[in-house]
Amino acid sequence: MEKRRVKSFLDKFKLSKSIKTRLALSYILIIFFTIAITDYFMIGILRTYFYNNIEETLESQLNTSVDYYKRYFADDTLENNVLNDVDFFWSQTNARVQIIDTKGKLLMDSYGYAIDISSNNKDIKKALKGESTNAVFSDPSTKEKLMAVSMPIVVQGNITGALRFITSLEGAEASLRIIFYNFGIFGFILLILSTIVSNLFGRSITRPIEDLTKTAEIMASGNLDVVSEKKYDDEIGKLSDTLNYMASEIKKKEELKNDFISSISHELRTPLTSIKGWAITLNDDETDKELLDMGLDIISNESDRLKDMVDELLDFSKFVSGNITLKKEEVSLYDLFLFLDTNMTPRANREGKKLITIMPDKDKTLFIDFNRMKQLFINLLDNAFKFTEKGGRIVIKVEPFRDYIDFSVEDDGLGISKEDLGRVKEKFFKGKSSSSTNGIGLSICDEIAKLHGGELLIKSELDKGTKVTLRMPKEKKNDEKK
Repeated sequence: MEKRRVKSFLDKFKLSKSIKTRLALSYILIIFFTIAITDYFMIGILRTYFYNNIEETLESQLNTSVDYYKRYFADDTLENNVLNDVDFFWSQTNARVQIIDTKGKLLMDSYGYAIDISSNNKDIKKALKGESTNAVFSDPSTKEKLMAVSMPIVVQGNITGALRFITSLEGAEASLRIIFYNFGIFGFILLILSTIVSNLFGRSITRPIEDLTKTAEIMASGNLDVVSEKKYDDEIGKLSDTLNYMASEIKKKEELKNDFISSISHELRTPLTSIKGWAITLNDDETDKELLDMGLDIISNESDRLKDMVDELLDFSKFVSGNITLKKEEVSLYDLFLFLDTNMTPRANREGKKLITIMPDKDKTLFIDFNRMKQLFINLLDNAFKFTEKGGRIVIKVEPFRDYIDFSVEDDGLGISKEDLGRVKEKFFKGKSSSSTNGIGLSICDEIAKLHGGELLIKSELDKGTKVTLRMPKEKKNDEKK
C-alpha cells in the first residue's frame, strides 16, 4: 500500500520528457547541491576558525592571570585572595571570570551572582586534574551560547583551584549567520542565472533536434527533397549530415528502382510483343510450313527468355527477403568448370570471342550449393560476354590458397568506370553502357557469395577489362550453414 502511494506521488511529479527541461533541472540540482554542500562545509570551517581564535584569546588571558597570581599572590590561600577582593583576575579580560576551589565549589563570579555550574563543568573537572580545556554550552536561563576555558592554578606543584573565563559566542554566530545568508543570496542568484543559461543551452540542443524530427517526418511522408539544416558542427550536426545523406541515398535507390521497373517492363514487353505478333501471324490459315516452323521457334525461344527473366526476378526477390536455403554438398571443381566450359564455349564461338577455361585438378572439391554456384558463374560469364567485343578474350580459373580459394572471371572488354565501380553490386544499379540490362545480376551473385561465406571482389579499368574474383573459405562438411 505504501509503495503504491509513493508511486502515485512520483507519477504526479513525473519529469518532463523534454531534453531541455531535463538538462535545466540537472544543472539546477547540481548547482543547488554544490552550493548547499559548500555552504555547509564553509560555515563549519569558519565556525571552527572563530571558536579557535576565541579559545586562543581566552587561553592567553588565562595564562597571564595565572602567572601573575603565582608571582604575587601565591603566599596566601585562594579563598583569602578572593575575600580580599583581588581584582587582577578579571583585569586582564572582558570575559566573565569564575574561580573554583579544589572541591569544585564556585568561590567567585565576576558578574556578582553565582550560577549553577554542576551541569556544564567538564572543563572544570579537567582543570582540577591539571589539564587546561574548554567547553561550549548554552546558558540554561538565557539560552545564550557560551564558551568556557578553564585552567588549573598550580602553586609549588600543588593544584589550589581553577580559573575559568567565559565569553559569549553570539557575536561569532551572528557573523556566521550573515555569511550564511549572504552566501544563500549569492546561491539563489546563481541558481536563477544557471536556470536561464541552462534553458538557453538546452534550447540550442533541442531546437536542432526538433528541426531534425520535423525533417524526418517530412521524409517519412515521401518528400526526399527536403534538406536538414546543419546549425552546429557537433554530434547533432553530424546527425543532420547523416540524415541528409540517408535521404540522398534513398532517393538514389528510388531512382534505381524506378529505372529497374521501367527497364524490366521493357524487357518483359519485348518477348511478349514478339510472341503475340507471331501468334497473330500463325493464326492465318495460309501460313506456309517454313514460316510456321520459324514462328514456333521464335515463340519457344522468347518464352524461354521470358521464363529466365521471371526466374531471375523470383530469385532476386528470395535473396532480398532472405528466404534462400542452400543445399550444400561436396562438389568437384573440375565438374563445375567442365559444365561452364561446355555451356559457354558455343556462345563464345558464335560471338567470335575466345573462352579460356583453366581446369582445376580432378581431386579438388568444395562444399557448396552446386546449382547456385552455377548460377553465379553463368551470370559473371554472361556479363563478361556482354561487355567484351568480338575477338576479345575471357578467362575463368581457380587459385587455391591456404585458407581460401579464389575463382576469377577476367575479360579484356570495355571495363567499368571508377564512378560506377563502387556501385555495381548495388540492387537495381545499371552502368552507362548500352549493354547493361536490369541491374540485378551482380546483386544476385553477391548474395550467393555471401550465403556461402565468401565475397565478390571486382577490379576494373575502363577500356582495359574487368576481373571479378569470388573468394571462398575452405569449408568442411560440418560447417554447413543455411
